[in-house]
Amino acid sequence: MIDINLIRENKELVKTNIKKKFQDEKIPLVDKVYDLDIKFREIKSKGDYLRGEKNKFSAQIGLFMREGNKEEAEKLKTKVNEMNEEIENLTLEEENLQNEIKEIMMKIPNIIDASVPIGKDDSENVEIEKFGEPIVPSYEVPYHADILEKLSGLDKESAGRTSGNGFYYLIGDTARLHSAMIAYARDFMIEKGFDYCIPPFMIRKDVVSGVMSFNEMENMMYKIEGEDLYLIGTSEHSMIGRFKDQLIKEERLPVCLTSYSPCFRKEVGAHGIEERGIYRVHQFEKEEMIVLCKKEEEFDWYNKMLSYTVEFFRSLNIPVRTLECCSGDLADLKVKSCDIEAWSPRQKKYFEVGSCSLLGDAQARRLGIKAKGENGNYYVSTLNNTVVASPRGLIAFIENNYNEDGSINIPEALRVYMGGKEKIQN
Repeated sequence: MIDINLIRENKELVKTNIKKKFQDEKIPLVDKVYDLDIKFREIKSKGDYLRGEKNKFSAQIGLFMREGNKEEAEKLKTKVNEMNEEIENLTLEEENLQNEIKEIMMKIPNIIDASVPIGKDDSENVEIEKFGEPIVPSYEVPYHADILEKLSGLDKESAGRTSGNGFYYLIGDTARLHSAMIAYARDFMIEKGFDYCIPPFMIRKDVVSGVMSFNEMENMMYKIEGEDLYLIGTSEHSMIGRFKDQLIKEERLPVCLTSYSPCFRKEVGAHGIEERGIYRVHQFEKEEMIVLCKKEEEFDWYNKMLSYTVEFFRSLNIPVRTLECCSGDLADLKVKSCDIEAWSPRQKKYFEVGSCSLLGDAQARRLGIKAKGENGNYYVSTLNNTVVASPRGLIAFIENNYNEDGSINIPEALRVYMGGKEKIQN
């Protein structure tokens, strides 16, 4: 959610930003908020004036009563009662207008950074840099589900019976490899100075609406029937929510956390759920990183966090590239975002395995997260980035470490988590 002062002082900037995101249908919301805000401030000013007058009269009533001037005291009491009724009506109108303004403001996208390329959708994202040589071996790399099934490591048929499409069983060394990647990601981030955390896997609606847009919530989140709880789609939601309505001492900044969680997603939309493989599923596990920092430090942290994910994947022999997300591909709360894509030797192209995002103070403003500084309190900046999400990370790993005989090499970084194994094979 943007600062309403932007609309008060520069409506055209906000409208131009909406156009850059190709959401022209939201442009009228800016003028609507502007007009409602004027009305709100007028009513609030009137209400504040009446409250001040009421306090003066109340003091005078006490003075008259002490002086024994009961008649004048009663006249003022009548006036105060009339003012109370008007104040009550104005207060209700204030609250209604405030709620209406907030509801509309939640739909107005955040101001994107000037460096973000302008484009309608992810097809117009811009490659930044490649890391590692994208090798295509002389032998065929089978589809990931076929590799895993041959290793007796994947059972989607049974998961279909227990849970339906979009679920899976990982078995034996495949399951162990999946867990090894998550454990390695945890220790990798701890070495970078991040505090490890396991958060709640369910959060309330007021936290959900604080960390993401309504459209994202509808398309992603599973609601717990009869409860004000949603299953998390990613752990940064509950991690950022941890600081809801908190005032953080400035000396505690930056707050750097890495978290493990299962994640649950509807995957509603054009892509749908993958029938055979495990690239797009309803349930997966993830190691995440979040940072809360001062505004002037946000881009330094953005670049650091992005570099950590690249370093992690390269340590597992996986070539990656980074893609700058264009304006039309940015979620409404994001200032800037970059996708991390891993090389697929089978498809001979890159595919998304993570995303690094800067949200400015949008989440902090929605959730009331402030820092206490020498010059007053201010909203913090928030960032999040995927270290690794499996099974997507698992797919990238097995394809890039696959041998012609069907075995999979285990890089040195993972061997300690795999009981010293150097290969997975039948």
